[in-house]
Amino acid sequence: MSAHASKPRPWSLSKGAVNAALMLVTLYTLLPLVWLITASAKNTPDLLGGNSLSLGNFRLGENLHGLATAEGGIYFRWYLNSLLYAGGGALLCAFICVCAGYAFHVYRFPGKEKLFSLVLIGVLVPTTALALPMYLLASKIGIVNTFWAVFIPSLVFPFGVYLSRIFVAGYVPGEVLEAARMDGARELRIFWSIGLRMVMPGFVTVFLFQFTAVWNNFFLPLVMLSDNDLFPVSLGLYSWNAQTRSFPEFYPLVVTGSLVAVIPLVVAFLALQRHWKAGLTAGSVK
Repeated sequence: MSAHASKPRPWSLSKGAVNAALMLVTLYTLLPLVWLITASAKNTPDLLGGNSLSLGNFRLGENLHGLATAEGGIYFRWYLNSLLYAGGGALLCAFICVCAGYAFHVYRFPGKEKLFSLVLIGVLVPTTALALPMYLLASKIGIVNTFWAVFIPSLVFPFGVYLSRIFVAGYVPGEVLEAARMDGARELRIFWSIGLRMVMPGFVTVFLFQFTAVWNNFFLPLVMLSDNDLFPVSLGLYSWNAQTRSFPEFYPLVVTGSLVAVIPLVVAFLALQRHWKAGLTAGSVK
């Protein structure tokens, strides 16, 4: 036998052990989703009796009907509010971030790096720490308990600006911009026709990050809103969950509403994942 014969790998690194670990992680990840799917089809006695994972007594249709009719159909009003807060806010936020990232990378102006340092500092500040200052500012300009109290803060995303600058550096070659300038194109036309299209994977990434963050946001609406008609889904389900001690019939509504609330996130990721696939500028610079 050769003196350099490879030693057998330790058990912990064997293929079987790795596959087993992956299976455990997969089960741990999927179990809450499986519970949510099965529990959303149960009534109150089943949920309180610990039968959430059983496949019997399947009544998802009845729960959806109850969700649609509870309190005059207020749930879907909350759903629409969340789509406006998260969808419209994330779309405008992604555009603002890409514009800022493009400017930080392409142009030179006094204090650029100092200003970008302030953006990085903003990344380090947790959003919960900003809720009270934002409430005081909103109160001063008179937009507390309005749509704008939640929508305007969703347009600010320092990490999106940082991420956009990284994407612009990787996806927008300077040679392409210089060629466009030599052809007589103005800066706004260059950004709109070339820069924005090349950095579209970054735009989609920032959009998905912000869409997920705003859709799941709870603390800011809790601080800003008191009108039930302006609640997003997260705050609306919380208000129902707070009533379950006195009104147990709200349990199926909360669980079914949580399942329906996941759908836009799943649809957004599945529909936009192709934009993450690489190389829109591959081969554009010879």
